[in-house]
Amino acid sequence: MAQHSFWLRASPALFVFLWSTGFIATIYGLKDAEPLTMLSYRFAIVVVLLAVIAFATKAPWPTSPKVCAQNALVGILIHGFYLGGVFLALSRGMPAGVSALIIGLQPALTAMVAQPLLGERVNRIQWFGIGLGFCGLVLVVANKASAAGATGWAPDTWALIFMFGSLFGITAASIYQKAHLPDQDIRTGTTWQYIGAFIFVAILTVLFEDGRIAWTGEFIAAMTWLVIVLSVGAVWLFMLIIRHGDVSKVASLLYLVPAVTAVLAYFLLGEQLNLIQIAGIAVAAVGVALVNRS
Repeated sequence: MAQHSFWLRASPALFVFLWSTGFIATIYGLKDAEPLTMLSYRFAIVVVLLAVIAFATKAPWPTSPKVCAQNALVGILIHGFYLGGVFLALSRGMPAGVSALIIGLQPALTAMVAQPLLGERVNRIQWFGIGLGFCGLVLVVANKASAAGATGWAPDTWALIFMFGSLFGITAASIYQKAHLPDQDIRTGTTWQYIGAFIFVAILTVLFEDGRIAWTGEFIAAMTWLVIVLSVGAVWLFMLIIRHGDVSKVASLLYLVPAVTAVLAYFLLGEQLNLIQIAGIAVAAVGVALVNRS
């Protein structure tokens, strides 16, 4: 029980770190593949891997077609809409800073929806923390967002549609998972989620892309990280945290993702990290702490 309690306490920090690495790996992977093609291969590999894990560990499979369909819907929302929207927006030239600001609306949107739909109570201090977290997010990504204007990036209608679809996807998936699938086995549940996501993204890939992909060493390394660390490890942690906490609190963790990504990009990609960004990381951390206070 003590070990289980330790992992529950550690899971938010571990989730934020692992989720943050996804942006770095995606940058490397998109050099050698089209966005939807890359996601299709990623989801296909994940389905096989999770199915093997589920059968090897004798995990209970859902017996109701309704539960399977519900899981597939969550998968379409969180992996198809959210990841697909981010990949497509970035592929159309949207700067990472702008995309982070749009996704940064997710904790506030989740808190507003969770009150009437799930009966979760968000008090004044938590609302203040949500606002503070967004201010920290703005400080972290402000220089990247302003750099978009400096490089001549003009708002692209489709890129904005993709990003707001991404925002809708992860918000709706969090609410639906908490409301309808709170106690299912994570191993088999996420397998069905990725089955739904794969079918959805594969259809879009056939319709809109040529299937271009180059299996370079860099691409294989990025894909391996995205499959094992992100699609299995981070997503399992995300589902575990939703099961044991309010979705408004879980959503607030996403404020820290751009901050941690900025730190990782400083060490791995040589990107600049200035005092304003460091201050933003501190402000975002305080905001998340207020949202998640007992």
